[in-house]
Amino acid sequence: MELLPLELEQFAVNFSTTPDPLRQEVEAYTQKNHAEPHMLSGPVQGKLLEMISHMIRPRRILEIGTFTGYSGLSLAEGLTNDGELHTIEFRAETAAIADRFFRKSTCFSKIKLHVGNALDIIPSLNETWDLVFIDADKPGYMDYFKLVLPSVRKNGFILADNIFFHGQVFDENPKGKSAKAIKAFNDFVHQREDIDKLVLTIRDGLYLLRKL
Repeated sequence: MELLPLELEQFAVNFSTTPDPLRQEVEAYTQKNHAEPHMLSGPVQGKLLEMISHMIRPRRILEIGTFTGYSGLSLAEGLTNDGELHTIEFRAETAAIADRFFRKSTCFSKIKLHVGNALDIIPSLNETWDLVFIDADKPGYMDYFKLVLPSVRKNGFILADNIFFHGQVFDENPKGKSAKAIKAFNDFVHQREDIDKLVLTIRDGLYLLRKL
């Protein structure tokens, strides 16, 4: 399901700043070699992540779902001089791809890549997060949110990707466990009064949340 007209998406790409050569390399490699290239953040969403990072100048970022590294490279751009991005990827093979690209980045010393189950890794990090980006397995969104929220600083931010899930969440009773999980997550977040919420209608939908 195409949520936005192709002309609008192309306009956004054409009139946004062109990604740097490294992120262009990540995108080209992913499109050519990965079985699920649609999972890549891409130039417009990647630029949004970079802009948000520059706006808030985070010291600690947590990314749940590294994939091939595009979003992590974008988020790392706005880190403070002593900042760190902790990014978690469940699949070792995919993490290895991201690691190769991270090593080419000027931000490499600030990027800490973890491989394994995020629910096990996050408690061991013992950090206070300024910015969290959730873009991993959709049935895990609720658990990830509940786990990280206490460790997000007041006025810190959480971004959750794919909250439209290809438009399937617009159905009253969506099919498939991922669509059902995202719909339940959206409803759960919408009802909370301890966070400020904004739905961004970019790509497959982003929830921008601020801890009150």
